[in-house]
Amino acid sequence: MNSSDTSNNRSCFRFLMKPLDLGFTQLRNRCIMGSMHTGLEEQWFRFSRLAKFYEERASAGVALIVTGGISPTFSGRLSPFASQFNCLLQVGKHRKLVQAVHKHEAKICLQILHAGRYAYHPFAVAPSAIKSPISPYTPKALSDKQIRKLIKAYAKTASLAKRAGYDGVEIMGSEGYLINEFVCSNTNQRQDAWGGSFENRIRFSLEIIQAVRRAVGEDFIIIYRLSMLDLHRDGSSWPEVVQHARAVEQAGATIINTGIGWHEVRIPTIASVVPEAAFTWVTNKLRQMVSIPLITSNRINSPEIAEHCLQNGDADLVSMARPFLADSQFVEKAGNNQSHLINKCIACNQGCLDRVFKGKRATCMVNPRAGYEEDFPLTRVAYAKTIIVVGLGVAGLACAYHAALRGHHVIAYDESDPGGQFNLASKIPGKEVYQDTVRYYEAQLARLDVEVHRNEKVGFEDLREVYADAIVLATGVHPRRPAIEGIDHFSVMDYETAIKNRADLKERVAIIGAGGIGFDVAEMLIHKNNAADSEDWFSVWGVDKQYRHRGALLEHEAEIKSDRVVYLLQRKNEKHGKHLARTTGWIRRLTLRKAGVKMLNDLSYERIDDYGLHIIHHGKKEILAVDHVIICAGQESENSLYKKLSGLGQTVHIIGGAKKAAELDAETAIREGMTLAYSF
Repeated sequence: MNSSDTSNNRSCFRFLMKPLDLGFTQLRNRCIMGSMHTGLEEQWFRFSRLAKFYEERASAGVALIVTGGISPTFSGRLSPFASQFNCLLQVGKHRKLVQAVHKHEAKICLQILHAGRYAYHPFAVAPSAIKSPISPYTPKALSDKQIRKLIKAYAKTASLAKRAGYDGVEIMGSEGYLINEFVCSNTNQRQDAWGGSFENRIRFSLEIIQAVRRAVGEDFIIIYRLSMLDLHRDGSSWPEVVQHARAVEQAGATIINTGIGWHEVRIPTIASVVPEAAFTWVTNKLRQMVSIPLITSNRINSPEIAEHCLQNGDADLVSMARPFLADSQFVEKAGNNQSHLINKCIACNQGCLDRVFKGKRATCMVNPRAGYEEDFPLTRVAYAKTIIVVGLGVAGLACAYHAALRGHHVIAYDESDPGGQFNLASKIPGKEVYQDTVRYYEAQLARLDVEVHRNEKVGFEDLREVYADAIVLATGVHPRRPAIEGIDHFSVMDYETAIKNRADLKERVAIIGAGGIGFDVAEMLIHKNNAADSEDWFSVWGVDKQYRHRGALLEHEAEIKSDRVVYLLQRKNEKHGKHLARTTGWIRRLTLRKAGVKMLNDLSYERIDDYGLHIIHHGKKEILAVDHVIICAGQESENSLYKKLSGLGQTVHIIGGAKKAAELDAETAIREGMTLAYSF
């Protein structure tokens, strides 16, 4: 390939982007908002919500937006009532969406996604009738005629998208969806012209691109999302990835986007335990092999990281999806060199993916306005009130911030430093990024002139005579102490004490309670250092950065070496972490198994003494000879102040853990803080 040709082809992406005066020089014109399904795509009767969601981000400087996945056919829907675009009657609603983006001089591409065997309905189709491990339905194998009809359906959807005013389409060819299923031999066991050799298996993707190009003409963006790392044993080899990418370029694609992993693969790709920008190396590797622009993605959540990727030559463009959930004004703040004011995505998945998998509207744990922009507009109140907030965990921080943002005078108190349970969470390996949420709120409170009193405990006498339009109590929780004989033994400590004194913990530890906090403490104990910040992470999860094997997998995964013997205990006779989040719970369970944590259930606690922890396990008495017993048996609300004040006629509100400690949920706490602030 001629170097001058490469330069010319790569420069073509510049006309796609809106000029921005960014402080980050390489980030200028090269940061796009990647595809993410919000659940708003299905709300045709309220499509204005999705338009508002995109418009707010376009108005703040996003140059190119890729929508959530829209199916070209009924069989390709992710669920029976998921979105589909194959009819002229749907053009009008899509046009309103496009116009909302275009009036801010931004561009928008429709992602065309066929679910294939991942479809959660009995009409699923695939190259071969092989059931996915994450869907209850066995797909029907497509006939040659059906395949050709599908290719025409992709082209029709692209043509309709152009008619609606979209600037382009992204063809989803990765993450284990239909096109990706054709490419890989484990899901394509056909013996006809669409299977067998690699050339036959990539034929479906290439004919789709060619058909789309014929339907839309030359002045239309076609992004192809290519699976660069399948991360399973039967995935593509590196030479095959290169061959496919070059064929995609020849078929007429404008840009190639980076796809990482299949949804069924047990390797994390977007959770907080994954190192930031963990997969940009593979985009860099492929960038040397093709001449059209490449987009890199996954775990890029700050202007600094995006800028580094571009300066390092990892890609021509950077795609961020969830960071635009966390902060709609990401680009604008980056352009103003206000990175400290960006609400950073912490990759928790709790507000976005976990909600979508439950059939709910996606939002963001650290930004509950996301997806609800119509319900919580960025408007200021006509008359400012004086609001006192006591307790600056994340519920109190959210309430203080949103109240001040709306124009109220806010006075806030905390008996230590702001952050509450997030300060503890940030000490857990893989969750260090949680501290960025606390820093964000603190920076915003300072910008909004909120009167913050640190290390100041507020009591009943301080508030009984005070003037305020409202008092908000967000006083949080304290660890629960179960009634076990010997609970006051010197070896016993609660989770707060254990996390704050990690360096003093000895080699043998029993954890009572296997909820989220129990898992946090266990993860802290098994790590000497945070594997997410080192090359160890790739070896532990079996990712081969040298790409010597199919799917970029190592022949053997490394163990997590721990100097400690850790027991994670629960009374119930059920799977450990059964109630952990769907998209991250499996990661946490697998991490503990890799480290050899002994997870025991169906037991009761007899006593704690100098010999250790006495338990009855499956009806038999055992003694766990441990140095420490750490109590992670839940929390209790710190609500004594509320009980005293609520009878005095004051307008008193209670939110977060102080309101309800059972199954404490940061997403709920932050949302309660915001919602209350909008009621003032």
